[in-house]
Amino acid sequence: MVGHRRRTRAILGVVCSAALLAVSACSQDGATSPKTVRELAGSAEAAQARKQAEQEIRETITYWDAHTALSLGLVTVDDSCVGGQAREWFSVDGDDQYKIHCTMYVNAYFGADPDHAADTIDSILTAGDHRGSRIPFGHDFFYATKVVDYYRGKTGDPQGPGTGEPNELFSAPTITLDWDQVRQDGKRQRIEELPACSPGDPPVQRCLREPASTSVTNLRDQYGMVFKLAFSGNNYFTVSQDGRTVSG
Repeated sequence: MVGHRRRTRAILGVVCSAALLAVSACSQDGATSPKTVRELAGSAEAAQARKQAEQEIRETITYWDAHTALSLGLVTVDDSCVGGQAREWFSVDGDDQYKIHCTMYVNAYFGADPDHAADTIDSILTAGDHRGSRIPFGHDFFYATKVVDYYRGKTGDPQGPGTGEPNELFSAPTITLDWDQVRQDGKRQRIEELPACSPGDPPVQRCLREPASTSVTNLRDQYGMVFKLAFSGNNYFTVSQDGRTVSG
């Protein structure tokens, strides 16, 4: 009886080990090697998609700077390409569907006079009113007009009594505009300082701070108030496992 149990355990051990090895082997099937990631990220097609994505966002930033009372002071670009993960049997999250996936995050930081916060935000809405504007906020955005009225002292907290000073407008899923709180009593939320750039490794990873010598604190010292325009992640280049390319 004892010998039978030992033989059964041994057989089960062999079966389990084989199953684990099989799963491990399958988990390596389809994973993109670092060499392939670099080759695909450096391809002419990826370079063109990267250039176009960044150019379109920068043109929007320039539009904001030219048509509103905001003063552009800093632009950040964080761009990375990652390889597809190994095919998984028991967990499907989509990471095993592509060979490479490239995403770009861009933020623009502006300075403004805190004594004219209402006029600054109103200038954004006015610019957004025009047909073909690159600004998604206009005077038809009721909450935004309440924010302007708040800073003009015409109304209370825009989100209701006790909610405090507003500090954000957003247009899902493209743009979010945040700013320093400058009127609220007590602790105020302010735009955070930039994280340091990690060592770049183009074309796989790229981090820009323009100009590199400027910080959020510098802008606040110069203007008194900081606005942050954040663009949603732009998935500008993807190569699927079957070789199909998707740009933009």
